[in-house]
Amino acid sequence: MRTTVTLDKDVERMLREEMHRSRRSFKEALNASLRLGLSGKAGQVASKRFVIKARALGLRAGIDPVSFNKLADELEVEGILEKTQSTRK
Repeated sequence: MRTTVTLDKDVERMLREEMHRSRRSFKEALNASLRLGLSGKAGQVASKRFVIKARALGLRAGIDPVSFNKLADELEVEGILEKTQSTRK
């Protein structure tokens, strides 16, 4: 069935967001939203649980994690020296 519907601005925005999120066409997103709303099961929408698969990154051979603070201090000192030398010129 073809029909013309005037949507409120907020409804249009939500529908366009759903189109983008679900990668559906306007027609598909509108029909799915209407089915969900009219079925009375709107509060029962279950989404897939997001799971992060963690893995150890490890460090490359020869990198000492204890020396990271020392390296940061050295870089900070170099930055300060460069900044003071450029202001003297």
